[in-house]
Amino acid sequence: MPIQRLITKGRVPVKIYTAEVDPTAYRQLANLGELPIIHHHVAAMPDVHGGVGATVGSVIPTRGAIIPAAVGVDIGCGMNAVRLSLDAARLPDNLGRVRSAIEAAVPVGFDMHKGIAAQASTLRSLDGGLERLVTKHSALRKMVQKTPHAWSRQLGTLGGGNHFIELCIDESQAVWVMLHSGSRNIGNRIGQHFIALAKREAEREQIHLPDRDLAWFAEGSQSFSDYLEAVEWAQGYAMANRREMLRLILEALRKVLPHFDTTREAINCHHNYVAREHHFGADVYLTRKGAIRAGEGELGIIPGSMGTRSYIVRGKGNPESFCSCSHGAGRRMSRGAAKRHFNRADLEAQTAGVECRKDGGVLDEIPGAYKDIDKVMEDQHDLVEIVHTLKQLVCVKG
Repeated sequence: MPIQRLITKGRVPVKIYTAEVDPTAYRQLANLGELPIIHHHVAAMPDVHGGVGATVGSVIPTRGAIIPAAVGVDIGCGMNAVRLSLDAARLPDNLGRVRSAIEAAVPVGFDMHKGIAAQASTLRSLDGGLERLVTKHSALRKMVQKTPHAWSRQLGTLGGGNHFIELCIDESQAVWVMLHSGSRNIGNRIGQHFIALAKREAEREQIHLPDRDLAWFAEGSQSFSDYLEAVEWAQGYAMANRREMLRLILEALRKVLPHFDTTREAINCHHNYVAREHHFGADVYLTRKGAIRAGEGELGIIPGSMGTRSYIVRGKGNPESFCSCSHGAGRRMSRGAAKRHFNRADLEAQTAGVECRKDGGVLDEIPGAYKDIDKVMEDQHDLVEIVHTLKQLVCVKG
């Protein structure tokens, strides 16, 4: 559908691809529209909802500046999916062993590998960049020195929150592996460090902001250069983390499933990141906060929740959305509200037929806490076309 809501009271408009916008998200989007660094307009995807610092589901073009809190602390968080040469008929009747094999191979929550599980080439590609970062920033150096091997032992781990690993089938009964994770604790620490630094610098320079979280680094400053280097490293770490995790998952699945090959990786894509792009006649730093790139012909992944459908999509390159689309269904209820509103029986009912945890520890991830993924997809048919529809059989949550 075309743009459904428009905020025009700021310096630039905010174009929203849904009529369903919670008050927090609306206020945060309006604040973004007031900033002098925004180019042309702000776009909000159909899964938009209030976030910490900036709205989840927002696409923010800035000229000569980057807002660290808009990128957030889960830097480089994103998705990976691969199709296997298996169909559903060849899967075992009892999928409990499959879930157990994945959980044994990939630490979840705060856990990490007991040793280093990543390939040596992956470690080499990241180690030099991290060394440069910690040399420049004492806060990051102290963090790494406190747990010197944590970043390497977390390569190939899931984390918590809404991160997940799923075994799915598509409309032709082909089996897929899909996962969602980011830059783990090291990315979180990098994000927190630079968000706090941006706030301090804005206060020192007495920059008026509609929200302290919207403090930015100006291009040409040392802080801008340092942040750009750090965020690009963290985005690379997140990409590597997903690759390593997928490798470990496939190794585990080969022990419990019939022989298979991987046919085609759909995409390994970020949805919390910043990139240099050209839009509406200008080179900008484009921050996608809970949104994926959907350039013409580009493949992407839009997951639902742990009991609903997910989609492999192909971008249409819509310029009004800055060639972007949603990164998922989007929350309609906070984690606390979900725990108050639903119980374990609700969780069991809403995840019927899915081999997954059904305890109170994942109640905040219940499908009912999320928007209707089909409505989200309907709202963005101008942005993407559906290539595959996936339904999960196994779901591993943090």
